Amino acid sequence: MSETWKNFLPIVEEAIANNKILRAPKELYTPINYTLNMGGKRIRPILVLMASELFGKPAKESIELALAVEVFHNFTLIHDDIMDEAPLRRGKETVHKKWGRDIAILSGDVMLIEAYKYLSKANHDKLGEMLNLFNQTAVEVCEGQQLDMNFENNSKVQLAEYLQMIRLKTAVLLATSLKLGALNANASVEDADLIYDFGQDIGIAFQIQDDYLDVFADEKDFGKQVGGDILNNKKTYLLLRAIKEASQEQKKEIENILSMKGSPNKIKNMIAIYKQLNVLELTQKAVQEYFNKAMLALDKINQSNKQKAPLIDLATQLLNRNY
Repeated sequence: MSETWKNFLPIVEEAIANNKILRAPKELYTPINYTLNMGGKRIRPILVLMASELFGKPAKESIELALAVEVFHNFTLIHDDIMDEAPLRRGKETVHKKWGRDIAILSGDVMLIEAYKYLSKANHDKLGEMLNLFNQTAVEVCEGQQLDMNFENNSKVQLAEYLQMIRLKTAVLLATSLKLGALNANASVEDADLIYDFGQDIGIAFQIQDDYLDVFADEKDFGKQVGGDILNNKKTYLLLRAIKEASQEQKKEIENILSMKGSPNKIKNMIAIYKQLNVLELTQKAVQEYFNKAMLALDKINQSNKQKAPLIDLATQLLNRNY
């Protein structure tokens, strides 16, 4: 990650440590502290702080907003893990596995409320606008999750529908993180909208790159089995792009591969199809196109290139990662 990210990370970690919830009943709050201390890149709260500094407000003066988006993000992860029946998150037991489903649901609910409490601490004349933005984003993230669940049983998902799903599920929270920091620093309406657009397009590029890495990453760098999405028949940019590009004969071959269960050749066969259809290059082209759109929005923001450099650096690092 970039040097700027490394500079902001301790601010976020210190704030999380200083805001540990020690209230009773401990059965409710211990899972919350556990979740927030699992670590992670802390991308969303750092984006709040970076946007705040871009528009002239010290990072620490936007820390409550940074905590709001980080707590909200982790609330969504707890509930996602329940729905996915996931046993692990960041190499540790998920909350529902460690404490049970009911506690996980309740702790997640409290985290959502805590996120709003942090948000409401913003002593700002734009608090109403921030709340409206946060409300809209919370709903959109849920819409994205529902679409993702719908796709599991839908064999006719279109590429455009998939892009809409990742915009809602992933990109809008990155965009909102940036816009909250901008609003807190009194950015103009135009600049606040532009930084939202920047975050949204970076978020879409980030998710497409994530799909790409699941298939083509170096397994040692990736930290988990490459091809997991293929084994699970997950709708990804690569799969849907392959279906879009395929002839009728190739579509039948893709269907046959998807129907394979437990076959050691499933990943190898699907990768062979991807290579036939030039999906590797087409996916990287899509990542670059969204990255370029993001850079165009950032370029229009009324701040110097020197002030924008940390965001450019972070975005480049996110998209050039190997894991």
